[in-house]
Amino acid sequence: MVLSSVLGFPRIGANREIKKAVEAYWAGKASVQDLTKAAAEVKKATFTSLKTRNVDLIPSGDFSLYDHVLDHSAAFNVIPKRYTGLGLSDLDVYFAMGRGRQAGGVDVPACEMKKWFDSNYHYVVPELSEQTDFKLLYNKALEEYNEAKALGITTRPVVLGPISYLVLGKPAKEAPANFQPISLLPKILPVYKQLLSELKAAGVDSVQVDEPVLVLDKAAELDKEYASAFAELAPIAPKIMLTTYFARLDKNINFVAKLPIAGLHIDLCRAPSQLEDTLNAIKPTSIILSLGVVSGRNIWKCDFVAALKHCQKAIDALGQDRIIVATSSSLLHTPVTLASEKKLTAEQKDWFSFALEKATEVATLATLLSGSQDAKIAEALEKNTVSIAKRREFEHTSDDAVRRRVASVTPDMYHRKSPFATRKEVQAKRLRLPMFPTTTIGSFPQTKEIRAARAKLGKGEISQAEYETFIEKEIELVVRFQEKIGLDLLVHGEPERNDMVQYFGEQLNGFVFTQNGWVQSYGSRYVRPPIIVSDVSRSGPMTVRWSQYAQSITKSPMKGMLTGPVTILNWSFPRDDVSRKLQSQQLALALRDEVIDLERAGISAIQVDEPAIREGLPLRRADWDEYLEWAVDTFKLATAGVTDETQTHSHFCYSDFGDIFPSIKRLDADVISIEFSKSDMKLLHTFQQYGYSNQIGPGVYDIHSPRVPSEEEIKERLKATRAIIPDRLMFVNPDCGLKTRGWKETEGMQFSFAYVTYGLKAT
Repeated sequence: MVLSSVLGFPRIGANREIKKAVEAYWAGKASVQDLTKAAAEVKKATFTSLKTRNVDLIPSGDFSLYDHVLDHSAAFNVIPKRYTGLGLSDLDVYFAMGRGRQAGGVDVPACEMKKWFDSNYHYVVPELSEQTDFKLLYNKALEEYNEAKALGITTRPVVLGPISYLVLGKPAKEAPANFQPISLLPKILPVYKQLLSELKAAGVDSVQVDEPVLVLDKAAELDKEYASAFAELAPIAPKIMLTTYFARLDKNINFVAKLPIAGLHIDLCRAPSQLEDTLNAIKPTSIILSLGVVSGRNIWKCDFVAALKHCQKAIDALGQDRIIVATSSSLLHTPVTLASEKKLTAEQKDWFSFALEKATEVATLATLLSGSQDAKIAEALEKNTVSIAKRREFEHTSDDAVRRRVASVTPDMYHRKSPFATRKEVQAKRLRLPMFPTTTIGSFPQTKEIRAARAKLGKGEISQAEYETFIEKEIELVVRFQEKIGLDLLVHGEPERNDMVQYFGEQLNGFVFTQNGWVQSYGSRYVRPPIIVSDVSRSGPMTVRWSQYAQSITKSPMKGMLTGPVTILNWSFPRDDVSRKLQSQQLALALRDEVIDLERAGISAIQVDEPAIREGLPLRRADWDEYLEWAVDTFKLATAGVTDETQTHSHFCYSDFGDIFPSIKRLDADVISIEFSKSDMKLLHTFQQYGYSNQIGPGVYDIHSPRVPSEEEIKERLKATRAIIPDRLMFVNPDCGLKTRGWKETEGMQFSFAYVTYGLKAT
């Protein structure tokens, strides 16, 4: 019999219960008991919902109040010294590591965050050194297994594997030069052995051990580490399902197939070509193969016929008893359920599948492959076939005007009229900015009043004119604040925007939107990704009205704010019937029109943010060149239509640029701003190593934490920056936009930042 499996589930709750509970706890409005109760209810709902949908292998241990990697660090005592001895509870230490803390006499910054592989999810980076004292403070996987067991539900615990955990970490500040976290493998294995042996003693039959780094090129050098680690773990553990996702194993399958594991999971949604090599490698073994044929990264309904073809090929090679049908990865990256969507048309709703619907899909596929004669199962297959056919019919209805415009793009459209040195002189005369010009990344606090006004407009409780008057007042508030603290290049604050991607998607043709399609980005920050369903085009100006108004009420230069084509693509659910390149080109042409309209409206600086350009990089180096070529080209296509005197900006955050720095240079933005405050200057050293002639604004404080940095901290960061970046090329700005912060925090952060920079200018 073929079994079904879900590798992980959204932990936010169907109605964002965890966000509400966590933020209430942070605000002092809820107790630990309240938070624990909310978490228990969400876990219970997950366990029972998956059981009801007949999923055979239900995950446990994957729930988190903030981040699953942070959970691992907290449980394994990987707690940097700066968080100890502060009189905080274990829970408050946990949250301080995730978001920082500045209350009750405690002032400590957050740990660094990085993107989880090529997704928009952020994980908290473990800090490791030879002094790291690994020990199992609590067994989270066992606790959640027992929670499910108490409900009468048997689950398969999920654990992040030892090698992936170490590889995803970074050397702590106290670590010696050239320290490699993987060297700690002998020290961490005893803790894993304790965790896994406790699971086995509790009656756990199998455990899912996630080793996603196996799909990276660097894993090829870790074959000996994998062999030694699993040789130690397998004898004392429940049966191990070694889990990979997001890309292909490639040659790594050769050593993986020799590991003492009970099962192996591969992602056939992202990498269907790996099936043949995997079957050949494991056929002589007893390894069970888990096939990720239902996407954990997108929201399109699974094509049963295509999925069954892959599965049947595997069954023919290995037999039914060695096959599991599964989601390609955890469903963390998808919304909870389509049942909450009331405004999608019947046609649109029929295209999609969210987490709970995907659980039904894997269970249905497993039943079909097991030879079920149930009429309901046969009916499900027929309905799926009809649904997919209708979707394919819709996909063939393209917008010929959009396709023709993409085809007519010429090489000169990718290039500014003059080189940067010439543009810089012209822009200096127009903008008249001082040395060390100050600016922000774009957004200011989205207050409850702003959200309430937007909601009232949506419900028809206020008119469009009343809403626009309200937004103008919010813009003026932001402009006057920036003038008050002496910023040089202003922004309008983006009060009209619900999200940096959704806002644009709502004004572009080719997108649809959900009401409750929330997905976790980090901590309690959830986003509602738009869905690209057809060719993309712009009907008219999207931002000009607000930037033009902001410029009209100040003599200081105003910066227009847009989200770049690659980021809109990567932070949406893209189409799966056409290439990402084509979708990005269409977005770039729509944005090009907006950039030109902003310039014509008198906006002298225009920022086109691309924080996701590094995130979208394929996980295998062999695939990089093709992606980087079209990703950089579409940014240039969006921005190169302006005259020399218009200054173009772009922003990047939480990205490692070292490997792709030539492509960053090829963007040819006049100014780029980067995350700096949490990455220990790694990005700046990259700029020093490769050289960079355009202007750059390293972020001097972390906006993802509510903590207000001291003036001394900002001074130290500016000092470190000036040692690497020439003064003549330097802008000063925060790490990212201020949307998620409150006004009290923003005022404290901005006053410190502006005061220190003012002193720097005076010297």
